[in-house]
This record gives sequence, structure tokens and C-alpha cells, in this order.
Amino acid sequence: MTAATATSAGDTLNPDRVICSSITLRHLPLDEALDVITGLGFTEIDLGALPGVCDHVPYDLTSDAVRQVAGIVRASGLTVRSVNADVGDLNRPLDLTQAESRHNHTQRLIELCRAVGSTGLVLPNGAQQHDPITTLEDDLALVAEQLTSIQQECAAAGLELWVEAPHFFRLCYDLKRAHALTRILPDDIGLICDVSHIVASGSTPREFVQDFGSRIRHVHLRDAEPGYIHHSIGNGQVDFADTATALAEINYTGKLSLELETRDVSNGDRPQAALKAGRYISSLL
Repeated sequence: MTAATATSAGDTLNPDRVICSSITLRHLPLDEALDVITGLGFTEIDLGALPGVCDHVPYDLTSDAVRQVAGIVRASGLTVRSVNADVGDLNRPLDLTQAESRHNHTQRLIELCRAVGSTGLVLPNGAQQHDPITTLEDDLALVAEQLTSIQQECAAAGLELWVEAPHFFRLCYDLKRAHALTRILPDDIGLICDVSHIVASGSTPREFVQDFGSRIRHVHLRDAEPGYIHHSIGNGQVDFADTATALAEINYTGKLSLELETRDVSNGDRPQAALKAGRYISSLL
């Protein structure tokens, strides 16, 4: 698929299915980013809360910060599908003080999810390295233990927990490790189908859908090639048409989120690039 194909295949956005992550406009303050997203015709977002990637939600997340962020989101009128966050390296053993800090941060994120009406909290699957901190078996067990504990807190608050696995920069970076992790996770922890991380790790979205279809709760969209995730839709090797077909074959009727953390578009061109991508993806549904 060429970039021209991706940007000319459709002229109608389907906001019921295609939504926009605030990460797409991470260069703007949150209120400005949400104004642009609304102006493009999107009605729903993923809220980026990833330190070093998107600072729309402060990592030092106090109750005051939760109220401030929630106020901005509610004022925008946008619905929130998920809060995409990080609570630290889930495969790193913690002392009591560190564990308490993680728990407090998790509680503030859950508070934020509830305040903005989010369906789910999204977390990564471990440290930003492929090598385990102790052994792979021990690291996976610790990640599963941490995610299970957080899932219980989410469930008590009426939220779902979804994990990104594979995530090309994290412990579970490919399908093999995603399988190893999901085998020891409770079934009610969902998975994110992030097509860029899947392709960057050498697989295809169809393989992921066939392997994990029943656990898919949400889809992240960005183009990629093996070893690289930062392409705009149409500039990489993701087969979006086949991805849409594979999802339809498992009767996935959920949301697909444009998480366009790209490096081939200027900041000034990002709004129109997001709209073109959204129209193209809409044309495939």
C-alpha cells in the first residue's frame, strides 16, 4: 500500500469506530490537542499518560493533577476509551517504599480513569529492554503478578485492564514472549493489538489476531517496518486492509485508535495527516 493510497481511499471519517489518541498531537498542550481532535471530527480519544512519550498527564500524578486533567477532558466533550499509562518496570523487584509508590500511582491513574469515564487502563509489559532483569521465567512471573494485582484494583473500580504485548521496546517484544506472558495472566486482562509493535517485531497483525483474537480489547494504529515503529500510515509495511479483514473475521467491532507517534510528518501537518489516516482506516471497515 502506498502513501497515496492511504490518503485518498476515503473521504469520510467513521468516528464510531476510528478514534484518535492524544499521543498523535503530543506536541500540543492537552487542551489544544483536544480542541484540534474535536475540530477534525473525532468524538473519542485514548488519553496519553506515558512519561517521555506524551506529557498530557503528569507522571507525578497528584489528586490535584487528576482533577485538572479530568476537567480539561470533560470540557472537550470527547469520550475517553482508555488511559494509556505506565507505572514503572513491572518486572523489576521493588522494596516496600517503591511498591507503595507504585500502588499510589496506580490508584491515581484509576481515579483519573473514573473521572474521565474511561473504559480501560492500558499498561506496558515490563522494562524498556528485551533482556530480563533476573531470568525470563522470573520476570514474566513478576509481570503477571503485578498485572493481576492491578487488574483486581481496576475491577473493583469498574474498569478493565489491557496490556500491550507485544511492545517492541519492552520485555515481551514479540509474539513468542506475548504468548509466554498471556499463558500466566488471568483471562480478564485484555490485550492491545498494536499493529506497529507487531510488525516491528517481525510478525503480522493477522498472526496476532489469529493467536489472540478472544483477548483483543482495543487496537492501536501506526505504520511500521521490522525494527522501526514511527512511520505514518501508508509509509511502512503494515497491511491495514488485511488487518481490518482479520479483525472482521473474529467479529471485532471495537475501536481502532490512531496512535500516530510518527517521525515523518512535521508538527504543523499532524492534524491533516491524522484526518487522512482516519478516513483511510474508515474506508476499510
